[in-house]
Amino acid sequence: MESVKKKTVYKLMGTIVGLTAVLFAVIYFFHLQDDAVKVASAVKGGPPALSYYIQGDMSDPLDKPMDVTKIGQFVYVTDTNHKQVQVFDSSGTPIFKFGKKGTGKGQFQFPYGIAGDKAGNVYVADLYNAKISVFTSKGKFIKYFEVKDKKDAFKSPGGLRIYNDMMYVTDIQKGKVMEFDLKGKKLLEISSATAKDDRLNAPNAVTIDDDRNIYVSDTGNQRLVVYDKNGKFIRLINGSTDGKGDSKFVNPRGIGIQGDGTLLMVDNMTHYVYGFDKKGKQVFQLGGIGADKEQFYLPNGLFIDDKGEIFITDTVNKRVALYY
Repeated sequence: MESVKKKTVYKLMGTIVGLTAVLFAVIYFFHLQDDAVKVASAVKGGPPALSYYIQGDMSDPLDKPMDVTKIGQFVYVTDTNHKQVQVFDSSGTPIFKFGKKGTGKGQFQFPYGIAGDKAGNVYVADLYNAKISVFTSKGKFIKYFEVKDKKDAFKSPGGLRIYNDMMYVTDIQKGKVMEFDLKGKKLLEISSATAKDDRLNAPNAVTIDDDRNIYVSDTGNQRLVVYDKNGKFIRLINGSTDGKGDSKFVNPRGIGIQGDGTLLMVDNMTHYVYGFDKKGKQVFQLGGIGADKEQFYLPNGLFIDDKGEIFITDTVNKRVALYY
């Protein structure tokens, strides 16, 4: 009798072990499937997957985050309504913040575009103070970015990107995109698109690909403009065939380039993020108005790091979405 009981118990234990193994196998299989979907999506230029949100701590959450960048292991966000920059680690945990309201050194009126150099220094464009401030990675003010020629002084610096020790900046009031070395010497200026009389109108964001092609969100004209490294016009992108039809964009803002060459753009007032291939053809869209998961309300800034992680500032929802 005792022998029968033991056999029954052993059978039951064996069944439990077997079911547990099957369960873990199923979980592992779906985990691999999920990873495979993410990889396939990245390879094929499909829409990225939402990972998590950055919002700040409960006592001091983000308020109108306008732009974002990643420098080293830290994520820097222009927390515009608080007149400061908030800094987070790679998991989204708040680390520190710097800046306050004012017109003096290390102070902001409307902190907007943000970028970092190879040394880890942080560059912040202040739309209303008409200055670009340079800080250490820990938020200590170093200096204002000084241009060599006074006629190149900023009126309303907006978007910033630093690529191979070259700084690209949009001046929204001047309707220009300029390239400087980090010592302040202007190397290139762009103020028109297809022809001299086709002027940029309130250009907002700028980014660079590995071939040094320059991409600009020409916000007032509801389009993206692509130039080669010398500022020569290449193409327009506005959601229509070859960019020749009416634009589907309403207030295009942040832009970035994925590793496979896919161009991502935040369309502020439609609340969507679009993806385009190298020829400017739309390959996906994500988002839509709302406060739920994978929705946006007036998104603005976009940054893609060297790992392919995508950061999008969601201004009204007071958060930064991380996609991969």
